[in-house]
Amino acid sequence: MKELRDRLVAEVAKVVVGQDDVVELLLAAAVVSGHVLLEGVPGVAKTLLANAVARALELEFRRVQFTPDMLPSDVTGTMTLRAGELSFRPGPVFANIVLADEINRTPPKTQSALLEAMQEQQVTVEGEPRPLPEPFLVVATQNPIEYEGTYPLPEAQLDRFVFKVDVGYPSEADEIAMLGLAHHGVAVSGLNEVRPVAGAGDIAEARRAVDQTSVSGEVAGYIAKLVRSTRSLPSVALGASPRAAVHLLAASKAAARLAGRDFVTPDDVAAMALPVLRHRLLLRPEAELERYSPDDAVQTALTTVPVPR
Repeated sequence: MKELRDRLVAEVAKVVVGQDDVVELLLAAAVVSGHVLLEGVPGVAKTLLANAVARALELEFRRVQFTPDMLPSDVTGTMTLRAGELSFRPGPVFANIVLADEINRTPPKTQSALLEAMQEQQVTVEGEPRPLPEPFLVVATQNPIEYEGTYPLPEAQLDRFVFKVDVGYPSEADEIAMLGLAHHGVAVSGLNEVRPVAGAGDIAEARRAVDQTSVSGEVAGYIAKLVRSTRSLPSVALGASPRAAVHLLAASKAAARLAGRDFVTPDDVAAMALPVLRHRLLLRPEAELERYSPDDAVQTALTTVPVPR
């Protein structure tokens, strides 16, 4: 999996500079059958990044621009009348990588259309379940600074994302390197030069390797204590769920494989704790007034829970 990661990062770097960590988390999510929420201001290449990853992994990519007037059938598909017979017309969710662009700009009814797809890897239309392709990865984006006309994601939906990744501005060196890439006007021309370096078979092989990664009882206990500690922090009104512990375990196994090991260490858990837990914590109003963030709460949990040695 480490070699797969290196090939993927090198290929995506043809069009996106300075986001190697995000590419690594997207790969980890695909391998553990999870989903990713990318949060960042406009113009930091969130959409381009998802598209480039899909091309490098030779997976089918669909983008859905979420708007206030969207219906659930615009995502999942609908029944249509053709030649006098009803037939199913698949929606954009029937792809390997689905980019839910600005997911918080559509009403909860449409947001909920993704819940079954994310959890069960299927959609039900007219009472008939229809399986989604394998692998299946939802990459959702949202803007952290503009909330007018948005519908915040409910906790139940946030909890289904394995990772929430803050996509920030690149460093000065990376931004200079970005300006050195080939462009057609304002568009990056290198996207068509991204070549497949892996495929669905490689993802399946990496998934089997992650499933076979060993976890000691001490490390499993560390994960449980870390997740449980978020529920008792004075700044937190709602802590991480048991599903968060399952996701953190899977992410830690992926981190171990990315490091070239077949066993999980506490460092793997600590490395994945922030992207796995930050979006699952609901802070108390007084903590928010003091500009305390979910990231601060996760760091507090990491410092208070003893690390097994």
